[in-house]
Amino acid sequence: MQDRPTVMDFLTLIGLSLIWGTSYILIKWGLDVFSARQIAVLRLGLSALALAPFAVTHLRRISPGQLPVLLLVGLTGTAIPSFLFPIAQGHLSSSLTGMLSSLTPLCTFLVAWLVFRNRPVREQVIGIVVGLMGAVLLAYVTPGEGTQSSQLAYAGLVLAACFCYGTSANLVANYFRDLPSLTITVTSFFLIGLPALIYAFTAGGVVPTVQEAGTAGWWALVYVTILAVGSTVLASFVFFRLVQRTGAVFASTVSYLIPVVALLWGLFDDERFALLQLPAIGLVLLGVFLSKRK
Repeated sequence: MQDRPTVMDFLTLIGLSLIWGTSYILIKWGLDVFSARQIAVLRLGLSALALAPFAVTHLRRISPGQLPVLLLVGLTGTAIPSFLFPIAQGHLSSSLTGMLSSLTPLCTFLVAWLVFRNRPVREQVIGIVVGLMGAVLLAYVTPGEGTQSSQLAYAGLVLAACFCYGTSANLVANYFRDLPSLTITVTSFFLIGLPALIYAFTAGGVVPTVQEAGTAGWWALVYVTILAVGSTVLASFVFFRLVQRTGAVFASTVSYLIPVVALLWGLFDDERFALLQLPAIGLVLLGVFLSKRK
C-alpha cells in the first residue's frame, strides 16, 4: 500500500516537473549545433553510459524470451521519441512541444483502448476528443516561423512520440507486471543506447561537429548531456520511486506541471506567445483529466 504524499513527495513532484519540463529547451539549445539525428543518438548513448554500472545486475534478471518485447519497449519508449522530438523542434517552439507532450497520458489510454481492448467509459471518450481538439488548436494558434499547416504537420510528430510513449507504457503494463520497474528501464535503455553510443562517436560525426563549433559545440554537448543524464535517466529513477511511494495517480499529476515549465522556459528564451494558447492548453489538460476518469 502506498503512503500518503508528504511535503517531500510534493517537492519531488515539483522537481520532477522542472527536470522533464526543461528537456525541450535543452533540445532547442542543442539544435544550435547538432542535427536532430545527432541529438537523438547522443541522448540515447549517454543515457546508456550513465546506466552502465547497473546493467549487469539488471540484465541477469531478464530471460531470453523477454528480450524482444523489452526491445520494443526501448524502441517505443526511448529510441523513436528521441528522434521525433528534435526533428519536430527544428520547426516548432520548445514551449509548444512541451505543451503538446502533455497528451502522453491521453495517448496511453487510447492505445490501451484500441490495441489492448480496455473498454472506455463515456467521460474517457469525451476526454480524447477534447484533448485532440486542444492539441490542434494549440498548434494552430501558437506563433511560429512556418505556416500554420506546417506547424500542424510537425505537431503530428510530437503526437506520434506521445503515442510511442503510450505504447511503451501499455507493453510494460501488459507483459511485465512482475518485473521491477528499474530492471525494465535499465534493460530497455541499454539495448537501444549502447549501439547509439558507438554510432554517435564513430559514424555519427559528433566529435568533428563539436570541434568545428568550438565553445558553442562544447556547450551544446553539455546541454545534451544534461538532457540524457538528468531529463532521461535521473527523471526515470525519481518518477519510479515516486510511484512506489505514493501511487501512479499522484505521480501522474506531473503531466499537468510539465507544460507550465516548458512555457516558462520558452518565455525566458524570447519565444513568441499568444493568449489563445492558454485556452488551448486548458483543453488539452481537461482532455487528459477526463481520460483518466474511471
